[in-house]
Parts: sequence; structure tokens; C-alpha cells
Amino acid sequence: MQTETPTTARWFSISLFSLALGLAFFAASLTPSLIPRAWPLQAVLAGLVMALGYMIGRFLVALWRGLQIPEPRGRWRAISLAVVNAAALILLVYCLSMMTEWQNSVRSRVNMELLEGGTVLGILAVGLGVFIVLFLIGALFQKAFDIVRLRLYRVMSPRAANLAGVVIVLLVVVVASRDWVVPAIFDFLDESYETAQDLFETAPPPPTDSFIAGGPGSLASWEAMGQPGRNFVTSAPSAEDIETFTGRPAERPIRVYVGRSQADEPQERARIALEEMQRLGAFDRAYLMIASPTGTGWLDPGAHDTFEYMHNGDVATVAVQYSFLQSPLALIFETDTGLKQATATMEEVYRYWRTLPEDSRPELYMHGISLGAWSSMYSFNVFQMLDEPVAGAVWAGPPFPSYLWRHTVAARNAGTPYVLPVIDNSAVVRFSSQFRKPQAEGDDWGRVRINFLQYASDPIVFFEPNASFIEPEWMREPPAPDVSPYLRFVPVVTQFQLALDMALSKALPAGFGHNYLARDYIDAWVAVSRPQDWSPARTTALKEICNLGKDTGCAVQ
Repeated sequence: MQTETPTTARWFSISLFSLALGLAFFAASLTPSLIPRAWPLQAVLAGLVMALGYMIGRFLVALWRGLQIPEPRGRWRAISLAVVNAAALILLVYCLSMMTEWQNSVRSRVNMELLEGGTVLGILAVGLGVFIVLFLIGALFQKAFDIVRLRLYRVMSPRAANLAGVVIVLLVVVVASRDWVVPAIFDFLDESYETAQDLFETAPPPPTDSFIAGGPGSLASWEAMGQPGRNFVTSAPSAEDIETFTGRPAERPIRVYVGRSQADEPQERARIALEEMQRLGAFDRAYLMIASPTGTGWLDPGAHDTFEYMHNGDVATVAVQYSFLQSPLALIFETDTGLKQATATMEEVYRYWRTLPEDSRPELYMHGISLGAWSSMYSFNVFQMLDEPVAGAVWAGPPFPSYLWRHTVAARNAGTPYVLPVIDNSAVVRFSSQFRKPQAEGDDWGRVRINFLQYASDPIVFFEPNASFIEPEWMREPPAPDVSPYLRFVPVVTQFQLALDMALSKALPAGFGHNYLARDYIDAWVAVSRPQDWSPARTTALKEICNLGKDTGCAVQ
């Protein structure tokens, strides 16, 4: 076996075996995942995973040679490389021919317009372009490594020089990232905060109605709420609107919101929220909801309007903002912030609620969507509530890291699907989707009623961090109605597909992906909160006035 001499640096070379593996990765990226991909995004994904496959191939070749395993030589080497690359090309042609059918298998299940093909050349051109750019970047790293290690050969053994060369190059990359990449990230974050501050400065005049949080006499700062908070407290349905729907006298819902910038500490913001609730008479209502917002502070109208209409407006809802960032950024940079704020709010409100007479205090419920669901679950202290638990919770689109959600799914009854599990006798926890109501498991719930609302096409819920090498459990099961039957696990590639799916989770039509609809909240809230004098006809009627699309609430005609 021939070995490279220490004085030779081949920084710009093509490994045919690695290229074949890269082409196989390119082909595999064309298979469907949870979210349909427009061809430019598909092309970028293909180029990225092709570069990754090529890099893995180079590593395997280096490992093979480092272990001094015999290689094919001469004619057999040429034949083996030709066979491997021909197989990769055949696989690529097949996947390109199936790509439109695969993407349409997803689109048809989520009510999207079908593709007609004609994007093959574009995907090939852009994908290969991305690969070439990444290949050249890798070649530059290889060149830098060769320069360093060749100089080190003069003072140490080749093996030690190679190791030291890798360490030095990595240190340079880390320093460059620290000085350039990380500052760029924080500049972006600063811009996010600046945008939020602009919202504060350009806020409309505060309400003149003292019943609205932020109005006269309110302890909650109107300016500090930001746009999400201001929208939340001012968009509640009126008593007249609710009366129009119910046909009987109704209350005006109470909504309390405290902005992130009103106080530095989570406990202080929670204390302000409690005092505002007391000012407005929140604890005199029949129903009380502690809601956890998303990263930006947004609360889903589809969850709150429906609950207020359902209970004749006799509802008070409280929420405290913990971040200004979009949820993906908040997940990365402010994970603990949301958990701490939800815990502080829950503890403050729950502690006061427990002091009230049991026969006259409101029924207490919890809610959150996305990161709000995660933080709300985190604040759900089972041991604290054993003797006086909350009445129930509806958690929508729970993110995959949520411990309580993962623990609950792991406890599912044998034979029940991962995406819609059944837990024991369904007396405490139930899972629902747009295709299965929580009532499907019967009407006999226990004292505490928890409902996880999740769509099988939601990658925020079903992303799997270990999908590079371990097939997710839900992929081993028959596909849900909104999941492609062609979806298959491909090591490494599936991980990148699901990561892109997370970024595109809101790009689907209403009722799929991470777009939860009021109609599905209605089924969940009916099952969990058991409204008085309710009937299936009322459920149908409420769905008619709440059928407004994603991220919307209810409106009477």
C-alpha cells in the first residue's frame, strides 16, 4: 500500500468513493419528510448533505488507510470505483424521477397545491453549486492543515504533527468564530431587542378603560407589554359578542398581561401580574387560566377566544412575557428564561389561589403552545399540587425537548401509536389531533384532565435529536393521515430533513404542521373544562364562528 510522504500536500483532490457517497446523500435528500419543500430549499438541502456525505466518505477512506486495511489495486480498483459511482448515479436518477410524486404525497395530505415537476435541472444546478462552494471551503481547511502539519514535521513525528495540526486549525476556527460569527449572532439579537423597543416607543395611546390591563389604575405597563401583549388584552370578545352566541347574559372576560421589560426579575413580574388580577377581580370568576406565551410573547387567539365563549365570558386569563425573541432563538439562547418565568407565575398565582375558599374559588387551568407549552409543563409541579391540583391543562404543539411530554409518551399503552398514544385508562392524560378528538376515549375523566393537542405533521413536536443514526419511533409506525406514506429513515440525511422541517413548520396551511386551529382547541377545551349546559350542537356552532384560519380566534356575525 502506498502512503503519502510527509512532504506532500494534496489539498485539492477528488475522492471518487467519497463522491459516490455524496451523490447517494444528494439522492436521499429528495425523499419526503414532514413538510413539503420548495425546490430552492430542496436544492440547498441536497447540496449540504452531499457535502456532508463527501466529508464522511473522506473520513472513512482515511480511517481505512490508517488501519492499513488492504485496498483494491489496479484494474480491480478502477472496476470497484466505477461500480460504486454507477450505483450512486442510478440511485440519483431514480430519486429525481420520484421527487415530484414524493413531494405531492405530502402536499395532498396537507391541502397544498400539487407540483407538476420541471424542477430537476434547477435542483441539480443549485445543489451542485452549494456542494462546490462547501467543497472549496473544505479544501481551504485541508490546505491550512497541510501547511501547519508540514512545518511541524520538522520538529516532531508525523503522527504527532498531524494531531497538532488538527488542534491548531480548530483553534483558529474557534477564535474566528468567537470574533466574527458570535458577534454577528449577538448583533442580530440586539436588533431583535431594538425592534421590540421600537414597538414600545411607537405604542398607541393606552386604553381609557380601567378594565383593560394597561389602562387607568393598572399595575401593568401598557408600553412594556409590546405588541403581542397589547393585542392580547384588547382583543378579548366583548360581553355583547358572547351573548350573541350564547343567547344569555355574559361576563366580559378578564385578560392580564405583564411585559418582559416591566421588571428585571421573573418573581417581580409575577407579583405585578397577581396584583393586577386582584385589581380586576380575576379570582371572582368561575374559571382562571394561567397561560404561557411563546418566545415573542404571542398567545394564540384560537385557544383563548374559544375558552371564553365556551364559558360565557366568566373567565380570567393571566400571562407574563419572558422574551422578545422568535421561538427558535428563544429556545437556543433563553431556554431557562421561559421556564423560570412560567414557574414564578404559577407559584405566585397558585399560592394565592390556594388561600381562597375551595367552594368559591375559580377552577384553575393551564395552557401553552409551542415554547409556551414547554414552560407551562415545566411549571406543573405534581408534588406541590397533590392535595389541591389544577383542574386541567391543554398544551398544544409541545416542543420535542419537553420532559413531561416525552415521559408521558414513553408511558403509552402497548400497541398505541407514538403520535397519538393512549395512557393507561385515559382518566388523566389524553392526546388529540385534527383527526382524533379527546372524546374518542370516552367521557369519564378524573379530577385532573390534561390534553396534549398535537399534529403528526408538526416537526416542532416530532423532531428527534438522535435521528442521525437512530430511526425515530414514529417512523416505524403506519403514517398518520397528514404524513407521507413514502417517508423513510435515512441515517444522517433524516436529521437534516427534520431540522429544515422545523424551520418550515409554519409554512403549511391551517390545521397542519405547527398551525393549530381554533376548531381543535374547542374539542380539547370541551373535554378538559366540561362547560355547563353544553351539547354537540353548541360545539358545532362555536366552530362555525371560530373557523377563521390559523392564528385567529372567533368572531360573531
